[in-house]
Amino acid sequence: MKKNHIRRTALVVAAGAASLVLAACGSGDDTSGGHDGHGSSSSASSSAPASRSQHNSADVAFAKGMIPHHRQAVEMADLAPDRAESAEVKKLAGEIKKAQDPEIKTLSGWLTSWGEQVPAEGAMDHSMHGSGGMMTAEEMDSLEKASGKAFDTAFMEMMIKHHEGAVAMAKTQKADGAFPKAKTMADAIISSQTAEMATMNSLLGKS
Repeated sequence: MKKNHIRRTALVVAAGAASLVLAACGSGDDTSGGHDGHGSSSSASSSAPASRSQHNSADVAFAKGMIPHHRQAVEMADLAPDRAESAEVKKLAGEIKKAQDPEIKTLSGWLTSWGEQVPAEGAMDHSMHGSGGMMTAEEMDSLEKASGKAFDTAFMEMMIKHHEGAVAMAKTQKADGAFPKAKTMADAIISSQTAEMATMNSLLGKS
């Protein structure tokens, strides 16, 4: 009887210890989950990918709209080395291309991972021309034909309008989107392009 009693007691103690371990693990997962996976342990890794992959229609619209928007900005920036007179404008164009080229690749990767169509190179929704800060075909033609100070002025005036459209799109993404990385990119676009607009307005003597 004593042996059975001791055995039962040992089982109760072991069960109690196991439940404490499980409770501790559970509380750890809850804590890490509240930080969106940042710095979480491997025990929470199984749930982390699901939370990171969540996106909505606003995220898709942001990516599909920003890709052609960025492509046009890069196209404009590519004109500067041969046409711009101002060293500041050439430097600014280089910075715009350096920032937006990688973002195009990132946005395209998101769309692919979501099973969405990436906007074709050179293809653009005609409704976007003249809206969202996008240049019309005529405006792009006139910029391509300009040179010297005339190019510098036209480039900056057009790029300010272009940036205003991108910032508006980024603010919409922050308000309506769900994908954390897209919200982070939107923050970066707002910050960098607002600073570039301030620089261009200063060079144009508007501030």
